[in-house]
Amino acid sequence: MFRFLLVILKNVKRAPYLIPKMRKMFQHPERYSEEVRYAFAQKLIDYMKASGKIETEVYGEDTLPQEGGYVMFPNHQGKYDALGIIYAHKQPCSFVMDKAKSYSFLVKELVDMLGAKRLEINNVRQNLTIINEITEDVKKGKRYILFSEGGYDRNRNKVQHFKPGSFKCVLRSQTPIVPVALIDSYKPFNSMYVGKVTTKVIFLEPIYYEEYKGMKTPEIATMVRQRIIDKMAEFGVDAG
Repeated sequence: MFRFLLVILKNVKRAPYLIPKMRKMFQHPERYSEEVRYAFAQKLIDYMKASGKIETEVYGEDTLPQEGGYVMFPNHQGKYDALGIIYAHKQPCSFVMDKAKSYSFLVKELVDMLGAKRLEINNVRQNLTIINEITEDVKKGKRYILFSEGGYDRNRNKVQHFKPGSFKCVLRSQTPIVPVALIDSYKPFNSMYVGKVTTKVIFLEPIYYEEYKGMKTPEIATMVRQRIIDKMAEFGVDAG
């Protein structure tokens, strides 16, 4: 938490430039392509990484699907998770986050600029609407980050159970699932570490529709979770 506040303080001086620029990009998508907006988001993350002494190692980029939409399902550790993945993922993507947490400093503008989805926790009807929207977007080629565990309190490098309902969007759109293993992603903003930290973003082999068709969503959730746990074990982390 200390580092999170430090990053905010160190970037306050940039706010008069960053915030109006991000709002302008959101309000005028006809003038700023998705690629331009995404590149600006990555620039913002570079500022945060530098001011927070955060390094992120990236693995498995070459396994990502080269065309079409897909959904990335990472384990969830903290506030840096989506930022680390966006930094690592070269092609434009968006994400889903808790609506209640989506209006803080710079986060609101990032959510708006990248067209992220605001999820109302415990609102089942709204959750279904979001899943339906993601389904249609992914069919059109959009890429999303979806945290199936839900919350991240005290998760650290332990992977909790994935919610089966979050996999309905890929089952309906018949698009690839990309499991993503995050290691030490909690350290930047959800721990008391004060020195330099290194996180890992590991893209696993995509799971194409041909492999998971006929499976029920609880089975898919279990499979994706286990693959993440197994991959983290390869890096010396007991995540089970």
